[in-house]
Order: sequence, then structure tokens, then C-alpha cells
Amino acid sequence: MTKEEFKINGEDLVKKVKELIKEGNIRRITVKNEAGESLVEFPLTVGVVGVALIPALVALGAIAALLTKCTIAIEKDK
Repeated sequence: MTKEEFKINGEDLVKKVKELIKEGNIRRITVKNEAGESLVEFPLTVGVVGVALIPALVALGAIAALLTKCTIAIEKDK
């Protein structure tokens, strides 16, 4: 399993998470604030698509509205 981090603006948060989910090999996504504190974390299991992701994306949209900068940390399969 590998880990990566992306620093982005809050306004791009949902867009970037959607892109990462489309890759298909992501196991866990964590959103951190500028201080590095975890704000939200959710696992992505194989086969989770569409309707199952709507609540997580709505929550991310609310968080994005409050952040100017954030970090997305992902764990993915090799």
C-alpha cells in the first residue's frame, strides 16, 4: 500500500476527491486542515460507487466551504 498527499485549495477539494475516486485503487481518503489535523476520513472499499458516495461528497462540500487550504492524504493499492 502506498500513501500520497496533495495540497489544494478548499474550493478544489470535491473535484480532486472525485478524480481520485475515479482512479479506482484508492483505499482511504483523509482530509486535513492547514495545521495537519485530520478533519474527515473515509474508507473506500472495492465496488463503492455512485449513490454510496453521495453523503461523503456532501460532507466534503461543507468542509470545503470552511477551508482555504487543505491536504488530501490517500492510501492506495500498488
